Order: sequence, then structure tokens, then C-alpha cells
Amino acid sequence: MKELLTERLLIRKFKETDGEDLYEYLSDEEVVKFEPYKVFNKEEAYNEAKRRMEDDRFLAVCLESGKLIGNLYFAKGNFHTWEVGYVFNKTYWGNGYATESLKALINYGLEEMEVRRIIANCDPNNSNSWRLLERVGMRREGTLLKNVYFHTDENNNPIW
Repeated sequence: MKELLTERLLIRKFKETDGEDLYEYLSDEEVVKFEPYKVFNKEEAYNEAKRRMEDDRFLAVCLESGKLIGNLYFAKGNFHTWEVGYVFNKTYWGNGYATESLKALINYGLEEMEVRRIIANCDPNNSNSWRLLERVGMRREGTLLKNVYFHTDENNNPIW
């Protein structure tokens, strides 16, 4: 995928040098609360930046200064349906960066890639994410009960 420029952001492939900025937000429990992984330590974040360099599904979202402030996920599924996801540094929440970058990605997918459908999966308890998805024109189509879990409790029971 090509780089995307918005009014305030650059959306690009990950670089090996993104490790420190990635660590800054993936080490925050509040940021990864609804993600399928736990917080990253510094070494894990640096390794993740390298891994994401080779994974076209992950896109770095950067300020004009070059500072990595979040990432988008864009993956092809069945029937030319693509899934979108996002994680942003808490320091930059509330500034419209997630909305701006997600709109750019959705527009690019629909207009340039001729994507038929874009979906997102969102935890029912993540009200901020729901509002973001609705702001970019997505709508709720259903609630999947006990569909997926990422973590288990102390008795090894799924946390749905």
C-alpha cells in the first residue's frame, strides 16, 4: 500500500526505528485493554516494530514531525471484505488523529483498492471505539456473544 497523507498525518509502513514510539503506547495497560495482547516491554516493542515492517496489514500513523502516535490494521478477509483496527498513544487521544487516519484509510480502500466492504470488531464495553467507528461512517450490525476471547481468568476460564 502506498503512503497516505492527511491534513496532519502520514500513514506509512513501519520502520525498524519505530520501536521506541511503539513501546511508548504498547506498554500502557489502558491502551491495550481491548487488544488481544498484554503490554509490551521495550525489547518486545522493538521486535514488534521489526515484525510489522514485513507485515503489510499494519500501518504506522505519524505526525508531520515523524513521531509515531498509533497504528492502523487493514487486512483482507473473505469476499473482498477488509477488516480495520487501530491503536493510538493515549497522549494523543481526543485530538481527532484516529478519526482522520481511519477516514483516510477507509477512503483509500473504497476508492483506490475497490474494496467491497470494510468491517471492524469492537468490544461492547469500548464506548470510545464505538463512537470513533460511527464518526467515520460505520454502523453496528450485530453483537456477537461469546465470539472470541484473548485472556482467561485465574481459573483458566475465558474472559469473553
